[in-house]
Amino acid sequence: MQISVESGEGLKRKIKVQVPSERVDEQVDKKLREMRGQVRLQGFRPGKVPMKVVQKRYGPQVRGEVLDEVVRTTYAEALQQESLRPAGAPDIQPLKVEAGEDLEYEANFEVMPDIEVSGIESIELQRPAVDIETADVDRILERLRKQHAEHVEVERAAESGDQVTIDFEGKVDGEDFDGNSGEDVPVPLGEGQMPEPFEKQLIGMKAGDEKTVKYTFPEGFPDETIAGKEAVFSVTLKKVEAPELPAADDTFAETLGIEGGLEALRERISDSLEREREQAVRARVKNQVMEALVEKNEIDLPQTLVDGEIEQLREQTRERMKQAGAGDDEPDLPSDQFEQEARRRVSLGLLVNEIVRSNEIELDHERMQQALQRVAAGYEQPEQIMQHYLQNQELMQSLQLQVMEDQVVDWVMEQAQVTDKPMSLDALTSGVEDDENAEAG
Repeated sequence: MQISVESGEGLKRKIKVQVPSERVDEQVDKKLREMRGQVRLQGFRPGKVPMKVVQKRYGPQVRGEVLDEVVRTTYAEALQQESLRPAGAPDIQPLKVEAGEDLEYEANFEVMPDIEVSGIESIELQRPAVDIETADVDRILERLRKQHAEHVEVERAAESGDQVTIDFEGKVDGEDFDGNSGEDVPVPLGEGQMPEPFEKQLIGMKAGDEKTVKYTFPEGFPDETIAGKEAVFSVTLKKVEAPELPAADDTFAETLGIEGGLEALRERISDSLEREREQAVRARVKNQVMEALVEKNEIDLPQTLVDGEIEQLREQTRERMKQAGAGDDEPDLPSDQFEQEARRRVSLGLLVNEIVRSNEIELDHERMQQALQRVAAGYEQPEQIMQHYLQNQELMQSLQLQVMEDQVVDWVMEQAQVTDKPMSLDALTSGVEDDENAEAG
């Protein structure tokens, strides 16, 4: 077998392969002889069909199958011989395929870039240092009380936090539209059940009040017939109810299924906040690590991988739009809309893989088990979820990737410059810096 390699622009490569005709002819002859014992043709006894008849009837089909097989195997051999690592499937063009002549073809593809990760020691990371305060536990306890509040009818104007019951009928350009009316509709003010501009106009109304409420639908509203248009609603407020929160005591804890009373409930909240803190700290640090790796290591990316990532991002966007009620028509989503994020993801994938390879980082099976348990803990029947993951190779591979990325983050942190940054829990979980921390930074 003869092989020649040509380098094109960037990571593009072309290999030309010439395979001796004997290699193809021998395999074709072997397959035809194997077929002869199984061929059933009228006028011949089983297994006694003459080879010339078998060759004439099945020769072209068998030769085509053999050519495909030989191209696959010799392409793999050529890559190994020339130490080439393709980034994707090749574009194979046959040059000579005639019987009796050497098989010749060329394959065009991109190779994986040579990567040497650098700049790790100069990476500066800020690790959030967060204490769980009494006020944090109080805030969650107050949220639980609000979630279990009973609404009591009151004889006053509606305020934010109240629940009102309304009848409404809306028109756009004087015409009805889908979902334009409702009777005895409960609206908890301030919870976003209805658009904020609509809800704000209900504040200050009393039971029995009637009001004209105007609301302009956003341009991207799923119903294109009313998107961007102003609707005029006739609203009648029928009832105002104020929340009556349960007392924060042992009885309340028992209604939540917590044994040990209020103190046990506070401990449970504190434990939950600590887990939330650890996850949020790791997420922040991981994001810093990944951004720094991309910034300090510019890579020549195979367009094949970038295109594949673009298509995946496009499909994810289509799916989200469908779930949001965008309809069955596929939207026009140009590639350049996803190019930057796709290139970032491919860069990160290559860098993480190289760190794993060059530093011989192996999957930590104990961390893998812990990650699986964390995922399952969020469901009512965790054992079933764990079993589902264990039986699904794709889910397990995705989880393994997350664990390996976490291990790479730990490795980078050991080499990088890490400083602790005091921060409140609220700032950590909301993604917004404290004022004093922002000023200090």
